[in-house]
Amino acid sequence: MDLIKVFITEDESIVREGLRDIIPWEKHGFEFVGDAPDGEMALPMIRKLKPDVLITDIKMPFMDGLSLSNIVSRELPDTKIIIISGYSDFEYARQAIELNVDQYLLKPITKAAMIKALEQTRQKIEEEQEQKDFLLRYEQESKKYESFSRRAFFETLVEGSLTVQQIYEQADKLHLDLNADGYNFVIFTVQAINETAYSEPAAVILDELLNYFLRYPDYILFRCNLLSYALLVKGDADNLAELTQRGIDIIQHRCCESETQLNWYVAVGSPTYRLSGLPRCYADTNHVLAYRHLLPTKHIFTAEMLKVEREQGAAKNLDALDLVKVDPMVIRNFIQAGISEETEAFVEEYISNLGGVERSVLFRHYLIISARINAELILQEMGCTKEEYLRQIPPAELNMPVENLKDYLISVFKTAVDMRDLASQRQNSDIIDSAIKYIDKNYSDENISLNNVAQAINISANYLSALFSQKMGISFVEYLTQKRMARARQLLQRSNKRSGEIAYEVGYKDPRYFSFVFKKTQGCTPRSFRTGEMDKQ
Repeated sequence: MDLIKVFITEDESIVREGLRDIIPWEKHGFEFVGDAPDGEMALPMIRKLKPDVLITDIKMPFMDGLSLSNIVSRELPDTKIIIISGYSDFEYARQAIELNVDQYLLKPITKAAMIKALEQTRQKIEEEQEQKDFLLRYEQESKKYESFSRRAFFETLVEGSLTVQQIYEQADKLHLDLNADGYNFVIFTVQAINETAYSEPAAVILDELLNYFLRYPDYILFRCNLLSYALLVKGDADNLAELTQRGIDIIQHRCCESETQLNWYVAVGSPTYRLSGLPRCYADTNHVLAYRHLLPTKHIFTAEMLKVEREQGAAKNLDALDLVKVDPMVIRNFIQAGISEETEAFVEEYISNLGGVERSVLFRHYLIISARINAELILQEMGCTKEEYLRQIPPAELNMPVENLKDYLISVFKTAVDMRDLASQRQNSDIIDSAIKYIDKNYSDENISLNNVAQAINISANYLSALFSQKMGISFVEYLTQKRMARARQLLQRSNKRSGEIAYEVGYKDPRYFSFVFKKTQGCTPRSFRTGEMDKQ
């Protein structure tokens, strides 16, 4: 841990300089960063230096120590306060207690007494920092963005089925801070070229990105579906665009520096300055993301960019049509990798790119036949029959009016994607069964992780994570933690093993972190659970 910063406020120069010079600060893990003769002079210095510990007298001119402590405890709640006073007056002590002052020392103060107070304060700071570190580690390991309740909240949020009051209430239950002047969505996906097979580089990069965004309160991370994540960016009118761009830059930089070829895409929405505008913002961002199927060589998509693409790419007649935009692989790629919810957006952009050429009867014939044949071929590769598919889509009318083309293509593609997903479910059940067997056998290994389970069964870590949450209703880490805690409870009840031994046996190298997780998930410490004193926690 870094040296703990100390600031002294004392109007008696002899006392102030004596404390400054007599204490071997670094020897005891401290750094003396400054002093002032009164609270008025001290406050701006404290705001700038942000000390970990403030040592202050009570009686001082201009601003006394209690007033200073009141402001500091409000503005810098993590700063510990040690009051030194020549008065043993009960009223001073009472006010100090109300301000959550950590130590109250009476003058004259000996070197030993001050060092003892500092050591106790340092221990408290280190314990609090350890708890913060454990909480951050737990949240990163828990992957809260994978939790069922968070996914459910996200889905209702972007559907627009919640009032603003309900949004705040549900967000508060999930400890999500949605207070901001403005919002935007960034949706991103990072996959190996073979999106379902295990790829360590892709898994590592995605983990780094997710953990990065979890550390910053300006970003709230959600999983959208099996392959995509959404960042809800929060900010004010001055910095929202900067925060959004920073998120994009982080994704781009990490993916571009990878030596492994990746399929990665980022879609950026248009900002909204109302919570009630989030559903529209998300829908627009998803619409933008659907464009990746039409321009697979591009990686970053914005609404402004799509507007330019439409204007520049619109064909005026059949001869001017860009053949790349009607390449059958565009359709095949969407049916293989697209999601049902983005079908309408994909079809709208696909037709928009044609620039009016779809009005040609001849071209409509080609488009209808191409869509049908490519959908059938993909589904046959997955074991679906042509007859099964044709029963679920409207009959192909080659001479259908142009007004019906969009709805027909949506039906053809959406049915194909839904059938693809249905065919995948049988395989997905086998994947989950294999993952659970591996966890049940290896949960006591401290190194077990989503990545090595995915590697063991040769599946993409990202895909396994999403699939696990979808099928089990809890995340991979929640299942692993439940398994470990169940075994820990058994050992606490049925054996005389120490908590540290049990921690090691259920997969935790650090006994203190094991105790933290146990209390976090079980509501009591391991010791209290063993003695039956859970109600006292």
